[in-house]
Amino acid sequence: MTKKAVYRRALLKLSGEALEGRRSFGIDFDVVGEIAREIRTVVELGVQLGVVIGGGNIWRGGEAAKRGMERSAADYTGMLATLINCLAMQHALEHLGVATRLQSALEVREIAEPYIHRRAIRHLEKGRVVIFAGGTGNPFFTTDTAAALRAVEIRAEVIMKATKVDGVYDRDPVGDPEAVFYDSISYNDVLAKNLKVMDATAISLCRENGLPIIVFNLKKKGNIAAVICGRKLGTLVEG
Repeated sequence: MTKKAVYRRALLKLSGEALEGRRSFGIDFDVVGEIAREIRTVVELGVQLGVVIGGGNIWRGGEAAKRGMERSAADYTGMLATLINCLAMQHALEHLGVATRLQSALEVREIAEPYIHRRAIRHLEKGRVVIFAGGTGNPFFTTDTAAALRAVEIRAEVIMKATKVDGVYDRDPVGDPEAVFYDSISYNDVLAKNLKVMDATAISLCRENGLPIIVFNLKKKGNIAAVICGRKLGTLVEG
């Protein structure tokens, strides 16, 4: 059966840790290549795709701040870490023949375009994957919030939040085999139960704009395309 996308435009949120693979730090280029191949499959379905990647495999601003580093400086360092990850993903995609554009909320003209809303839309319309680096460009905001913000700005139909588990649980399923899985849940319940889906600012932004979030397991091959094609997997956050 031929796969058919049910979403025309989407935003994929990847954590920095997703690029680590079996490493404890940095980038596993085999993993980056695998993700890039899955993204290529999505693009071949005619989907316009934006990508936001965290920087936690390289730098954690919250931990640095706890050790005494000024929070704004710690967060800006994290934004630079996202640029490293985004450059790695751009290279992997272009190696596969996928046209990409890297846009950054921080000005780094030698390696990325500045984030310009209309230009991002135009790239998407031309079939290019747009990778958004640098978070929101402001400290005190996570890359989850950046993903929600960019998704709303580009008028994405869904945020695909890639994780290490099958979706949203009432508690960490890695440490608790009795954790309860939600196949769907409302924005309000995510906030009320303090579930670690995305941070509260990101969830609130999605709620205000009626933007659904699908939380799914990145480790299972083919899941990115499966979500795009409407296969029921992971957890749907909406309503």
